[in-house]
Amino acid sequence: MKYKVIITYWLVLSFAVFSVAAQTNENVNNSSENSNQLLEELFREWRSFEKPPLRNGAPDYTEQTFEARWPEFLNLSDRHRSIDTVGWSIQEKIDWTIVWAEMNGYDFNHHVLRPWSRDPAFYKTVWTYRSDVPAHEGPTHHMTTELWTYNFPLSMEEAKRLTSDLQVIPALSAQAKLNLTGQAKDLWVTGIRDIRNQSKVLRELLVRDSVSTNLILVSSINEAIRATDELAQWLEAQARFKDQPSGIGKDNYTWYLQNVHLVPLTWEDEVMILKRELSRAWSALKLEEHRNRKLPKLEAANSAEAYYALAEMAAESLMTFLKEEDILTVEDYFEPALREHLGTYVPEEKRNFFWITAHYDPRPLYSHFYHWFELARMDTEPHSSEIRKLPLLYNIFDSRSEGVATAVEEMFMQAGLYDDHPRVKEIVYIMIAQRAARGLGSLYAHANLMSMEEAGGIHSEYTPRGWMKTEKELLIFEQHLYLRQPGYGTSYITGKYLVEEAMAEYARLKELSGDSFSLKDFFDRLNSIGNIPIALGQWELTGLSDHLDYVDKDLSYK
Repeated sequence: MKYKVIITYWLVLSFAVFSVAAQTNENVNNSSENSNQLLEELFREWRSFEKPPLRNGAPDYTEQTFEARWPEFLNLSDRHRSIDTVGWSIQEKIDWTIVWAEMNGYDFNHHVLRPWSRDPAFYKTVWTYRSDVPAHEGPTHHMTTELWTYNFPLSMEEAKRLTSDLQVIPALSAQAKLNLTGQAKDLWVTGIRDIRNQSKVLRELLVRDSVSTNLILVSSINEAIRATDELAQWLEAQARFKDQPSGIGKDNYTWYLQNVHLVPLTWEDEVMILKRELSRAWSALKLEEHRNRKLPKLEAANSAEAYYALAEMAAESLMTFLKEEDILTVEDYFEPALREHLGTYVPEEKRNFFWITAHYDPRPLYSHFYHWFELARMDTEPHSSEIRKLPLLYNIFDSRSEGVATAVEEMFMQAGLYDDHPRVKEIVYIMIAQRAARGLGSLYAHANLMSMEEAGGIHSEYTPRGWMKTEKELLIFEQHLYLRQPGYGTSYITGKYLVEEAMAEYARLKELSGDSFSLKDFFDRLNSIGNIPIALGQWELTGLSDHLDYVDKDLSYK
């Protein structure tokens, strides 16, 4: 079955109204301060509305509740489009656009993605780790249990909080059996794995410090285990009836990219970009290997002590490079944020792709850990805009978060990070190839040209040196995530492309005005904008929005 979104007229009209306002003289005030206050008030109402009401203590994702609330959503969107943006600053117009994109995301979820009815993994509640981006990757429900926020042994107050958190699982699991009516085979079958793993995590929780002696908490955990196991059994029983593809189709994919994640590309554009990056990475790798052919090969750390020494060297090298080479302003909280994630020694037979690279030299991976700098900034110095200080909904941040983290791997290399260690450049190209290959596979899966397993074949076969063939869990995790969250699998490479485009346009305008380009100024300004789509970041950096002209078009499907 091909899912189609019904694009209501207000969506097109609302951005048309905004575009006219965007062309108005910036000096016209026209009560802009009052209008901006209206946007902030509406944003608070919108975020409150976006959280569903409760049903037996769990978020209510039933069809009848969605339909009953739809008129309220349309009212919010009408109010949003009626806000007069004449005289607004670019920053304020961008905030308006962010709210527009989030509302589009709600519409798309309601009509197309429908994770509560198509995606069993949506009902995973217990998370053991903090995401390295502003929110969990992929669709999640609204009352997750974040185990990483607890310190063990638990205090009495924390034990009560955990007990309360876990009580959502039985009610939500029961609701899942009502809501999950979709036929998407790959999403269904692979989602069972997430639910089964939740049961394992809960069982391990029973033996944690201060848990086993708390009878009330133990009872809550056991009830959550029972409900989780029953849901997994039900999912397995239903799996044989699921026989439809899981992708959303090319047209839906393009609409979602452009109108929700604000990525100014089409499905076909992304295929072209990822193919190009895959070929470029492979050819650059081979040229680099040829250039380095007389140098000793990198040796992987073969003990805990060796890995610790390598990690320390890498962290020190990266932080010194960023400071001394004027790459960006290094805040006091950057290095502590990085050091929390240096990793530990992993035996060779258990290393996945990323930890294979890290055991040769962790600096390419630590460059990608730019993520943790950004999260530390959100924690320590939240953005002044109420709309930007919170994680954007529906993973709308992906082109920015994953795009910048991927871009800096190569940018730091080109700026000289590995001048004394040229063999490490090979790792950078291998990582680019891996991300291009996995993203390309995800594009074909969403177009329903391949199954998830076949998409994983591209991911595995086109990653150099066979480094995606050593540990299958990462392959399953990544392809499943990208099938659940359209646009995420490609955001690393297409986001990198958009970051490079933003830098190029910023530098071009500097040159035209007779100013010199400063890398530090570019990154500092980009960092100050917040974790918003990189296309919006380019608008704020350059003052130009031509690359967003597509949003005025009627992209509804005939």
